[in-house]
Amino acid sequence: MEEAKDREKLTLVTRKSCFGLPTSCPNCLPAYVYLKFSGTPFDLDFNLINPDSDQIPYVESGTYVAYNNEKGGVIRSLSEDGFVDLDSQVRGIPEWISAKAMVDSWLADAIIYELWVGSDGTSAHKIYYSDLPWPLGKILYLKQVHVVKQILGITKENAERREEEIYRNANDAFSALSTRLGEQDYFFDNRPTSLDAVFLGHALFTLYALPETSVLRSKLLEHDNLVRYTEKYKSELIDSSGSSSSGTQSQSDPSSSVPRRPSQWSSKPKSKPKREKTEEEKKFRRRAKYFLVTQLVAVLVFLSLLGGSDAAEVELDEDDDGADYD
Repeated sequence: MEEAKDREKLTLVTRKSCFGLPTSCPNCLPAYVYLKFSGTPFDLDFNLINPDSDQIPYVESGTYVAYNNEKGGVIRSLSEDGFVDLDSQVRGIPEWISAKAMVDSWLADAIIYELWVGSDGTSAHKIYYSDLPWPLGKILYLKQVHVVKQILGITKENAERREEEIYRNANDAFSALSTRLGEQDYFFDNRPTSLDAVFLGHALFTLYALPETSVLRSKLLEHDNLVRYTEKYKSELIDSSGSSSSGTQSQSDPSSSVPRRPSQWSSKPKSKPKREKTEEEKKFRRRAKYFLVTQLVAVLVFLSLLGGSDAAEVELDEDDDGADYD
């Protein structure tokens, strides 16, 4: 316990805020909610120069760092490394294990499908690429669409079938979770666990970041108790965070203001007086330029490889045609 008290305050690094949420990234929201449920004081910082990094979100505390792409993610790292463990009382319950697996797989798949494949990409662009020049942002978006299709096993031949499977699984997950929750405050043991945090992160993203035409959003809205649950904790953990000492934002950014209610989203930002850039800001701009150059090179290499692959297929087809004539 003394070691925990001596630790430096946690800093959660996520993608920027928009849609009235503290972070608009579907991978980042569960980590944010998990820390809020635990009552652990933490600062919220934003990484704006690595839009496609799978390390985000990550948590820092002194020399300690837990990345999203290591050890099963931030939540698991915080638990195993002795920082925050909300699952100690439920980890051995079979129903909890199956419910958590269902959220981590079926709902997670449905969200990335809607974000990258089943929509026009407006939400994805706003979350990941709105700070990049349009051509580069568009190319990186198309690259990520290709990656997501590979992850979900989607091809031209099975696209329709996979879409039906993804939405059917998501609907089954919502139904099972709705039945499990009933009118309780939490899913298990009358206390928050990582299941509550991960589902709430997914539900917040679905309701507030996906467009009104979203199929996944419409399926979630069919379950009144899950919607009430989501709105209850949005009000308690997010909307009231302005008066709380935990989860404070430590980086100033026009798009990362305190979450606002829908009626306020259309208000125009106030103009700020010009000031001289600090050395830290100059360093940030240099890093951002370096990032853009490296990303552009990576994209050009990616496209050239794709082009080479297509050309090889065309040449092979021509050779096959010649063999037929012989």
